[in-house]
Amino acid sequence: MEHTQVQPKGSALRHAPLVVIVIIAAIGAFTLKDYLSFETLRDNREALLAFRDANFFGIMAIFIAIYFAIVAFSLPGAAVASVTGGFLFGLGLGTTFNVTAASLGAFAIFFAARAGLGKSLAAKMQAGEGTLKKIKDGLHANEISYLFLLRLVPAVPFFVANLLPALVGVKFRNFALTTVLGIIPGALVFTWIGVGLGEVFDRGESPDLSLLWEPQIIGPILGLSVLAALPIAIKAVRGKKEL
Repeated sequence: MEHTQVQPKGSALRHAPLVVIVIIAAIGAFTLKDYLSFETLRDNREALLAFRDANFFGIMAIFIAIYFAIVAFSLPGAAVASVTGGFLFGLGLGTTFNVTAASLGAFAIFFAARAGLGKSLAAKMQAGEGTLKKIKDGLHANEISYLFLLRLVPAVPFFVANLLPALVGVKFRNFALTTVLGIIPGALVFTWIGVGLGEVFDRGESPDLSLLWEPQIIGPILGLSVLAALPIAIKAVRGKKEL
């Protein structure tokens, strides 16, 4: 009798982290979009640069914490944060801090989702037959390739690439590896934009994020996507030949 009472409570608690993320994300979407913007960065850039020069490690910690929160709670402003990393810290350190913060935020979503919905869904896939079994087997046979594709294809929203792997039961070590390596190309582009942000503001303009879609930028990223998809295609062709 006691067991039946405790189990639903524990089940509900497992969903609590993901529920908190969803609630904060919904609130943030309506309340923070006007604050986490390039206009806010432009209006406060002198104060930020002065604070950086006076307390580098302090602003580094604050920047990583804010970027982590933006990713972990799927708040608006991830692009602004990435560009800010380049503006404050330059290309090398900026990319390092951007990748670190974004990866930690992605890990937080992964664990929150896996603890709740991911645990039950993965169990259903493990016990399932037919289509569910084929999906599970295909995913785990090409896990790293699929995860790299989620990271590298620009059309996939970042929060989807964080949430989906947890819901289908991928290994965390593979998720972590592909997250850290997979977001580097995009992080380099946004950080690079941020490096020249001061001159853009001086001209009274806003940063042009459409640079990501320029052929010389998107081409190599799509090339990496093709390389990530290649093992999947080869296995699929071999499988048909064996049949």
